[in-house]
Amino acid sequence: MSNTAVAYFRTSSATNVGSDKDSLKRQQEAVTSYAAANGVEVVREFYDAAVSGADAIQDREGFSDLLTYVAGNGARTILVENASRFARDLAVQLTGHEMLKQLGYELVPVDAPKHFTDDTPTATMVRQILGAVSEFEKAQVVSKLKAARTRKRVETGKCEGRKSHKELDPALAREAKQLRLLGYSLAKVSELLFEQGHKTSSGKAFAPAQISRLIA
Repeated sequence: MSNTAVAYFRTSSATNVGSDKDSLKRQQEAVTSYAAANGVEVVREFYDAAVSGADAIQDREGFSDLLTYVAGNGARTILVENASRFARDLAVQLTGHEMLKQLGYELVPVDAPKHFTDDTPTATMVRQILGAVSEFEKAQVVSKLKAARTRKRVETGKCEGRKSHKELDPALAREAKQLRLLGYSLAKVSELLFEQGHKTSSGKAFAPAQISRLIA
């Protein structure tokens, strides 16, 4: 843990918000005591009043302000009274903690500093469930994209991949079709197109099979 930190406080109910209420004061006292005992300087406090513990952390105004502040301040540690003040919903706790971890921040509930680092059976189970849900959602997206590609292929006969000569040069396709209507063989059409300057990317004449696809 670094020697500087920010503090995060949250009160769920509007009835517990106000100078005459003890929720915020209790949280502040707990964090202050921990910081003093561990030689940590709290450089800034952030507070979400009347915000549900089930709300995603990125949807909270106070916590969003906290993230903006620490991004340019240098403090890497976030102190909370306990895990439920960070988030009451267990899934939000673990996903929120993982997000902060990926960003390089350390989240410390002062009543149990190792809460998020202890590999408890419950935490392991929830991480596995969240991983399974993520895989399921990914599989759904892949399935939907596959179905969309199939529909497009049925409707247009083509989906993705490199564009054909017919798509890249409609004039070439029209010229090949006109020559074919005049009775020329595929090989002769290829020869005449080559004489007109129509070549493949390698500078060669089109093969009869390519001419067939052009006029299809």
